[in-house]
Amino acid sequence: MTNIRMAGLRTRAAAPAAATARRSARERGTRLLAALFLAPTVMGIVVFTVVPIAGSVVLSLFHWNVIDPPGFAGTANYREAFTDSTVLVSFRNTLVFMVFAVAAQLLIALALALTLHGRMPAWLRSVFRSAFFFPLVLSAVSISVVMKYLFNQDFGVVNWLIGLVGISPVPWLTSERGATATVVLVYVWQQFGFSFLLFVGGLNNIPKEIHEAAALDGATGLRKHLAVTLPLLSPTLLVASVVGIINALQVFEQPYVLTDSGPGDSTRTVVMVIYEKAFEQLRFGEASAVGVLLFVLIMAVTALQFRLSRRFVHYQ
Repeated sequence: MTNIRMAGLRTRAAAPAAATARRSARERGTRLLAALFLAPTVMGIVVFTVVPIAGSVVLSLFHWNVIDPPGFAGTANYREAFTDSTVLVSFRNTLVFMVFAVAAQLLIALALALTLHGRMPAWLRSVFRSAFFFPLVLSAVSISVVMKYLFNQDFGVVNWLIGLVGISPVPWLTSERGATATVVLVYVWQQFGFSFLLFVGGLNNIPKEIHEAAALDGATGLRKHLAVTLPLLSPTLLVASVVGIINALQVFEQPYVLTDSGPGDSTRTVVMVIYEKAFEQLRFGEASAVGVLLFVLIMAVTALQFRLSRRFVHYQ
């Protein structure tokens, strides 16, 4: 009798251990399956992002023109970048472009998203969504080529249209302010569709009950958007601004095709300088140093955005 009782106790004691072992086996299988699914993405990030960044950092410490063996330069490439007037002007132009382009992109996208979020037939809303997003799927180079003809001072369609109302031809691409404004305009026209879709999604996620309660409290129109919509949309605004700033700091196609950095250096951007140093002048070490500085600038601006977001971003 005692033996039977002891055997029963051992069986009951072994049951939890067996269940724990099965649970551990399932968890190991789940982790292995997750690792297998993540492996291609992780390998892609390592091969196409981490390795090139590390290679650029290493190459920035050398002088290399592809033909001759690389020679160690230490921090000489960085010192040259900080004393090169072209590099400094390109950073200034890029920052100015970023401020105007991102501000215009977010404002236009938000205004259109709020307009479409109002009372409008579903089919018409779909048409506008497709129309606003369509420029984003087009090639930036092809858009810039077309826009270069449209904004031509002598035979462009834009000057012909404003000439119909008695306005003199505007030097869109041949004056410093005109070229900067045109590059910003073309860039924003193509890019605002991404922010627009983000805002549309964010607005759809705001519960209708909140707006109804705000209306009962007397909040209407602009006051309702400032007091209710924008705070609830702040996480989406953060994402849109972060992505917009990162993309704007890397602008290349629009100024390269539209103005070729001119007139003078008024539209020369940092990525254009990297391209010129690397593929036109074969100074890959200096180009890598400028690229590293741009990477540091992007990381610093992004970190500042997330730092400020603690005050201005409100999560539901």
